[in-house]
Amino acid sequence: MEERNQTSSFEFLLWGLSDRPEQQRILFLVFLWMYLVTVAGNLLIILAIATDARLHTPMYFFLASLSCADILFVTTTVPKALANIQAQSRSISYAGCLTQLYFFLTFGDMDIFILATMAYDRYVAICHPLHYRMIMSPRRCTILITVCWILTNLVAMIHTFLMFRLSFCYHKIIPDFFCDLEPLMKVSCSDPRVNELVLFFFGAAVILIPFTLVLISYTRIVIAILRVPSAQGRRKAFSTCGSHLVVVGLFFGTVIRAYLFPSSSSFNSVEEDTAAAVVYTVVTPLLNPFIYSLRNKDMKGALGRLLRGQVSFLKSH
Repeated sequence: MEERNQTSSFEFLLWGLSDRPEQQRILFLVFLWMYLVTVAGNLLIILAIATDARLHTPMYFFLASLSCADILFVTTTVPKALANIQAQSRSISYAGCLTQLYFFLTFGDMDIFILATMAYDRYVAICHPLHYRMIMSPRRCTILITVCWILTNLVAMIHTFLMFRLSFCYHKIIPDFFCDLEPLMKVSCSDPRVNELVLFFFGAAVILIPFTLVLISYTRIVIAILRVPSAQGRRKAFSTCGSHLVVVGLFFGTVIRAYLFPSSSSFNSVEEDTAAAVVYTVVTPLLNPFIYSLRNKDMKGALGRLLRGQVSFLKSH
């Protein structure tokens, strides 16, 4: 019992991205490239929005918030995975694991909430254009983002504190490349039923409610687009909404699979879980700058002006 309870004095072993030594070099290069592109792309978006007065609108305020959350989200997991590959080590300390868990949940949930907020913003802009400025006022936008940060921190704190009640045996291998709730509960030596119940409750609330709001928002947007008389306008709107929905569907689909329909502990399911985790932790933050920005004329113009050193800090009227 004493050995099991001394959880703070040992290290976990992470399964990693692959258990095949011949794949480590290529995985390191691929994930390093993805990480650098993700950080650089999202950072450019934040700078372009902050320095261009024409982009000081609710839509771009939420986009900058999403880019900030994406940078923090991917930084929580990928650098540690890369360091372990480079050092040919799988270890992570108990304190480091729970710290990673807390920030991973915070920024991951933040992504979910901001995607739902962005969908609502687009719904208001397209379906209620005359009342858009009143509904999405700067004060309301700030309140929405603040509430998102408070809720995500609260949920992450609850999950992390509940993890402290679990005991872990020595030499436990976490079946993932980072510390997450379900893999940690799988390797616990104590009864995780309370943690599983809280995970299911908060998982349903934090994932399904925003996902439902996204679906409702885009359904109403599609209905509004169908009423547009111009065929070219409909094609352009559907092209933009379609690309948004692909990324949203990819993100929510893998998150729902990971948290609401966890798999068994077999070898095949571990590889499937790792692949799903890569999608929502690495791939979607990589795609977001391209999907939400490079298909946008105003955003491309702002990025061009930023790269040429032409910035405007003046407030738009």
